[in-house]
Amino acid sequence: MNATVTDQLPVLVIGAGPAGLAAAAHLVERGIEPLVLEAGPVAGAAVREWSHVRLFSTWGEITDQAAEKLLAPTGWVKPDVKTYPTGGDWAEQYLRPLADVLGDKVRFGARVTGVSRSGRDRIVDADRESQPFTVHVRYADGREEKILARAVIDASGTWALPSPAGGDGLPALGERAASDRVSYRVPDLDDPAVRVRYAGKRTAVIGSGASAFTALATLADLAQSADGTGTHATWILRRGISGSTFGGGTADQLPARGALGLAAKAAVDEGHADAVTGFRTEAIERAGEQLVLVAEDGRRLDPVDEVIVLTGFRPDLSFLDELRLGLDERLQAPVALAPLIDPNQHSCGTVYPHGVKELSHPEEDVYLVGMKSYGRAPTFLALTGYEQVRSVVAAIAGDHESAERVELVLPETGVCGGAGLFDQPNTDDAAEAGGCCAPTPQLIQLGTTTPASSCGS
Repeated sequence: MNATVTDQLPVLVIGAGPAGLAAAAHLVERGIEPLVLEAGPVAGAAVREWSHVRLFSTWGEITDQAAEKLLAPTGWVKPDVKTYPTGGDWAEQYLRPLADVLGDKVRFGARVTGVSRSGRDRIVDADRESQPFTVHVRYADGREEKILARAVIDASGTWALPSPAGGDGLPALGERAASDRVSYRVPDLDDPAVRVRYAGKRTAVIGSGASAFTALATLADLAQSADGTGTHATWILRRGISGSTFGGGTADQLPARGALGLAAKAAVDEGHADAVTGFRTEAIERAGEQLVLVAEDGRRLDPVDEVIVLTGFRPDLSFLDELRLGLDERLQAPVALAPLIDPNQHSCGTVYPHGVKELSHPEEDVYLVGMKSYGRAPTFLALTGYEQVRSVVAAIAGDHESAERVELVLPETGVCGGAGLFDQPNTDDAAEAGGCCAPTPQLIQLGTTTPASSCGS
């Protein structure tokens, strides 16, 4: 297929979340036809799964400029830029109207099952770059289709693949067998069934970032409610507790993010939670109606009724297997981007604005954007995703000057060694990887004795 014909094909966008719909808006602005394929039944399907969680970014920080221009003629009014929406607010008041404007450019119930070059598997070199992409799609009604595209922007996120409890990155022994008592989401206590599940119970919370903070604060609120007597959390960290464990506090340029860490600290200080440090889970064992967590060193914790695993998310790369991606071997993020976001190197959470240069792969015209681009790294803001798609779309349009220009200033965390930058629940114990070692496992009450560590900050 010649270049002229290929250029008439749509740009295929995978995922109708914040980054995917923003990419479509930028494509429309450039006069390029987008086709957005969303596996879920509605726009922002993944965001809606944590609709009860309040973002720590304001409305002024979670909408895209090209998307706003597309919405303006419809009479859409941007919510108060100083207020903090929930995930449900974000999906219903911004993502749904945006998808409505895009109309038939967005298809729901459309799961991408494979992407390749037309007539070329990943081995074949001959005329590879001149061939369009072929995208295999399975619809909710069972139909299958092959779609040709001039470029592919994967904004499918990482929400569908939560990381397990095991300290070695694999599911802990017994984790699957205990699935009826193990959750990988922040509990929605407004749901009566969920509230009953945790009220008056002992719950282990595994994780060290924003989602773990939210869960600890949520359970602490439940413990202080009329129906929550006896509710208690055991917070399990793979490393130790230092001055940076709870984030930037009042020094954070995103105040709500700082407040979230302080709320988690209050939950522990006030006795609603205990913190167990240096604990890397190896097994989850049944003990009657309860569960016992066992560490790699053999240490066993007191029985709990429920376990909430908030150790991050992973990218689904299976449907991209026939493409030549250049991914970092640790983070599964683009090779040029990985050094900027690697928690082994950057404990301060500073993420430089970036675009097409850092997101390119050996396979031309395919890009992972949004949370998907960060692989297993825990540091992400919606603003970062919007800058990514602005740059990528400019490159697809041939406007290389704009593609290489940085048009974003990000807020600082105000802390080193903290949980990183988040707009969405994507906390990951990778954020703890920046230190050299873990302290001896121990149970502590914050406000009393903090364990010393030879790792420094």
